[in-house]
Amino acid sequence: MATILIVSGSPSPQAPTAVLLRRVSVVLNSLGHEVHQLAVRDLPTVALLSADLLDPAIRNAMDLVDRADGVVVASPVYRAAYSGLVQSLLNLLNKTALTGKVVLPLANGGTQGHLVAIDYALRPLLTARGATDVVPGHFVPDAEIRDEVSVSASAELDHAVRRFASAVAERPGLATAS
Repeated sequence: MATILIVSGSPSPQAPTAVLLRRVSVVLNSLGHEVHQLAVRDLPTVALLSADLLDPAIRNAMDLVDRADGVVVASPVYRAAYSGLVQSLLNLLNKTALTGKVVLPLANGGTQGHLVAIDYALRPLLTARGATDVVPGHFVPDAEIRDEVSVSASAELDHAVRRFASAVAERPGLATAS
């Protein structure tokens, strides 16, 4: 069983990103992983923006990243870029914080044109924090997300999450259950 951290860069708990991440969490839990959630919007604003690493909530967030075998980073896409919340959290991480972790970038947005944000904006940010094992990201259009992710979008999302989970399970040094 791996420890997975799901990071939400959504400014709202009711936004499509939250619905998307509920689905991701269900899939990862069904595969037997220990899943932790981190909604960046819930961190203390002043401590986050001032990089106060002594703040207990910020310290806890950094510990969650450190302990994770795999990290899912999800963000709504605005103007072909990830949210400022994602940027704020990743700015706190040292340059090797994601080294040795499998990372899955996820995004949602208004049009298929926002898909480029994963490879041209989010992936470089993740690699700047040491991520060397970034699995192919996945994008879900907002039109496919209401109270739940649509059936067709769920099938594709589940496939991406399972691919990520397999990469985490194959990670060297991960203790496997006997």
